[in-house]
Amino acid sequence: MGDWICVISLLIVILRFFKAENDSTCEMYGSPEVSLLSKEGDFIIGGRTFILEFHLHKCKTLLFPLFFRINLREFRFVQTMIFAVEEINNSSELLPNVSVGYRIFDSCGSTLPSTRAAMGLMNGEENTWSKNCSSVHAVIGASESSSTIAMQQIFGVFQIPMISHFATCACLSNRKEYPFFFRTIPSDYYQSRALAKLVKHFGWTWVGAVRSDNDYGNNGMATFIEAANQEGICVEYSEAISRTGSRENVERVVRVIRGGTASVLVAFLAQGEMDVLLEEVLMQNLTGLQWVGSESWITANYLAKKRYAGILTGSLGFAIRKAKISGLLDFLLKVNPSQDPQSNLLREFWETTFGCSFRSSTPGTKSCSGFERLQDANNAFTDVSELRISNCVYKAVYAVAHALHSLLKCGPSGDSVIPWKIYEQLQKVNFTLQSGEQVYFDDNGDPAATYELVNWQRNHAGDVVFTTVGKYDASQPNWNQFTMNKVKITWKKYLKNCPAPLSVCSENCLPGFRQAIIKGKPICCFSCVPCADSAECSQCPSEFWSNVKHSKCVPKLIEFLSYGETMGALLTAFSLCGASLTLVVLCVFFRFRHTPLVKASNSELSFLLLFSLTLCFLCSLAFIGQPTAWSCMLRHTAFGVAFALCISCILAKTITVVMAFKAKRPANMFPQCSAPLQRTSVIGCTLIQVFICVIWLAFAPPFPHKNIVYANEKIILECFLGSPLAFWVVMAYIGFLALLCFILAFLGRKLPDNFNEAKFITFSMLIFSAVWLTFIPAYVSSPGKFTVAVEIFAILASSFGLLFCIFAPKCYILLLKPERNTKKHLMGRNQSRTQ
Repeated sequence: MGDWICVISLLIVILRFFKAENDSTCEMYGSPEVSLLSKEGDFIIGGRTFILEFHLHKCKTLLFPLFFRINLREFRFVQTMIFAVEEINNSSELLPNVSVGYRIFDSCGSTLPSTRAAMGLMNGEENTWSKNCSSVHAVIGASESSSTIAMQQIFGVFQIPMISHFATCACLSNRKEYPFFFRTIPSDYYQSRALAKLVKHFGWTWVGAVRSDNDYGNNGMATFIEAANQEGICVEYSEAISRTGSRENVERVVRVIRGGTASVLVAFLAQGEMDVLLEEVLMQNLTGLQWVGSESWITANYLAKKRYAGILTGSLGFAIRKAKISGLLDFLLKVNPSQDPQSNLLREFWETTFGCSFRSSTPGTKSCSGFERLQDANNAFTDVSELRISNCVYKAVYAVAHALHSLLKCGPSGDSVIPWKIYEQLQKVNFTLQSGEQVYFDDNGDPAATYELVNWQRNHAGDVVFTTVGKYDASQPNWNQFTMNKVKITWKKYLKNCPAPLSVCSENCLPGFRQAIIKGKPICCFSCVPCADSAECSQCPSEFWSNVKHSKCVPKLIEFLSYGETMGALLTAFSLCGASLTLVVLCVFFRFRHTPLVKASNSELSFLLLFSLTLCFLCSLAFIGQPTAWSCMLRHTAFGVAFALCISCILAKTITVVMAFKAKRPANMFPQCSAPLQRTSVIGCTLIQVFICVIWLAFAPPFPHKNIVYANEKIILECFLGSPLAFWVVMAYIGFLALLCFILAFLGRKLPDNFNEAKFITFSMLIFSAVWLTFIPAYVSSPGKFTVAVEIFAILASSFGLLFCIFAPKCYILLLKPERNTKKHLMGRNQSRTQ
C-alpha cells in the first residue's frame, strides 16, 4: 500500500507541471530521464544541472535560432561535482570504506524537463521502485529557481533532501512549503536589499529595472523594489522578459529602456534572459547605461568578451565570494572522451571546445582526434579564476558527505540509511573546507550571506576584469550596510577617475526655488517653483545661515580664540614671556641660593613658588585653540590646581614669617619644626583642590560645545563647564586661600626687619584679589571668544602681579645691590632697636 501512495503522490505533481509547461517542450536528442553521467556506489547523489542550455537541438519557443552546443560553465559545475565525489571516495577520514556514486541528469533549464529528469532519478534507469520509492539519498541542483521548485515539490513528497548550488529565490527559504530544501548560495532576500543599498549609496534615486520572468527574477525584483522604496529610490519602469517568450516582447522592453530617462538599469536576470536582452540591445544600439547586475551574470566571463564589453564595462553588482579549489584545474584538464567512449556528452564537449567533429567529415569542419590538449583551450570550462558557483557545488557535495558520515557514525548500514535521516543530519552539519571556509545551514536551510561587490574594469591590455571593490556580509550585526574598498570604480565611461553617473528624475532646485510635487508622478519627480515668501522657504539647518539674498544656505562662521589671530597671538606671547621670565628668576635664585637673602626668603618655598608660577603662565595656553575634549578638561583643572599650589606656597611663606617673629622659643630651634609644617600645609591645601577637580571630572567634566544661540550668523566653539557649580567651587577655594594669605600678610606687614617679605605678599594679594574680583563681571558679560580672552588675561595679570611683587625686590638686591645681601644688613634694624 505504501508503494502505491508514493506513486500516486508523484503522479499528481507531474500532472501539475505537464499542465503548466505544455507549450515549452524542447526537442532533445536524448531523454531527460536518462542520466548523462553516472557512477555506482553505496550511496547515490543525484545531480541536476542546466548542462545543455542550448544543445544540438532547437527549442521550439526560443527567441532566436541559437544552436550553441553545450553550456561549458554548467559542464564545469558537473565536473566539480564529480571531482568532489572522487576526493571523498579517496579520503580516509571522511566516509572511510564507503563509496559515493552519482547520477547526473539534464534539466534543459525548464520545469517540464526538470520534472521528467526527476522521474528518472527517482526511479533509477531500470524504471523500478525501491521500498522507499527512491534509488537516491540526496539531490544536488538545479541551477535555476523555477526548475528547483518544480523538482523540490516532487522530492519533498518522498522526504529526499535537495541542495542547490545556484537557486537563490527567497521563496525557497519557506520551510513550510520546502521543508527538505537546502542551498549553498545565499538567498536573494539579502542580495535584493544589498542592491538597494548600493543604488542609494551612489545617490541614484531614479532607476530602471528589468528581470527574468520566472521565480528568480520576479521574487528578487519584488524584494528590490520594496527595499528601494524604503530607501527613497523610485523605479521608473520594471519590465520582465523570458528566453522562451516572444521576440516582440524583448524588442518592446528595449524600447522602454531607450525611452526612459533613468541612466541606471538594475538587471535581475538569469543568464539565459541576459543573453536574449543583450542581443536585442546590440541590434538597437542602446548604449550609455550604467548596469547594476545580480549574481547570476555579474561574473559570467563569456559576457566580458568583446561582443558585449562595450555595453557592460563599468557594471556593478554583488557576486558570490570567490574561492580556490585545490586540484580542480588538473582534474578538469584530464577530461577526455576516452574516459567514457559511449558518452555522447563528452564527445559534444570535445567538439564544442575544439570546433571539430567525431562524425564523418563535412566541408569546412575538421575531424576530432581525441588527442587535442585542453591546456590550449581558453573557455569557460578551463577558466578557474572565478570559482564562485563551482565552489557552491563543491560545498554541496561535501555537505551531503558530512551528513552521511555523521549518520553512519551512529551505526546504521547502507540499506537502512533513508533520505529523511540524511535531512536531519544536514540541518546539523558544520564543517570547514580545506580553504578555511566554514559551511553550515540556518533553520531555513540557507548559508551565511556574504557577497563581493564586483566592478567590470579594463586592465592595461584592454581586457575586462572583475575587480572586487567592496563587500556585503549579512552575518554581521550591521548587515544592512556594505563596505567599500579603497579601489577606484570604473563607470560606464570606462574611466576610473570620473565621478559616478547621475540618475535622478529631477535635479535639485536652484537657490530661491523650492520643490513642488507633480501630480501622478513619484516623489522623486518634482518641479521647481520660486519661493513666493519666507513662509514657503525652507529653514536652514542649525549649522547653516541664509546668504544676503536669502537664496541658499551657507555654513555659519565658526568662532574660537585661535593662535593665528592677533589677540590669540598676543596672549600666547605674554604667556610664554611670563613663563620665561619666571624661569630666569628661578635661575637667579639658584645662582645665589647660598646668600643670606635667599636663605631668609625660605629657598625651598621660593623654588616651589616659582615652579607653580611657571605652570600658571603655561596653563593659559590650554585656553587658546579649537576646543577639544582633552583641552576642555585640562584648561580649568590645570588652572585650578596650579593656582592652588601657588597660593598655598605664598600662604606657607606668610605663616613662616609671622611665626618666626611671634614665636617664644629660641630662633635657632624654629627652622627645625617649620620645614615639616610648610610642606604639610602646601601639600594639604593643594590636595584639597585636586580632590575637587577629580570629582568634577568624574561626574560632570567640561566638554566642547557649539553655541548656536548667542549669534545667528556664527557658531561659537566653547568649552561647556559641565558643572558650573564645580567651576565656582574651584574659584572660591582659590579665593579663600588668597583671602587667608592676605589677612596673615597684612598682620605681619610691620614686623621689624630691613627686608619684610610680609609687606610684599600683602601688595601681591591686593593685586591678585583686584584682578579676580574684576574678572567675575567681565567673564559673565563677555561674548564668544572674548570670554576666553578675559579668563586668560586674569590668569596672566595675577601671575605677573605675584611674580613682580614678591620677587622683583629680591632680584633687585641680588643683581644690583649685592652689598645689602648680608645678614647684618637684613637684621640691622632689629639689632639697633634691641640695643
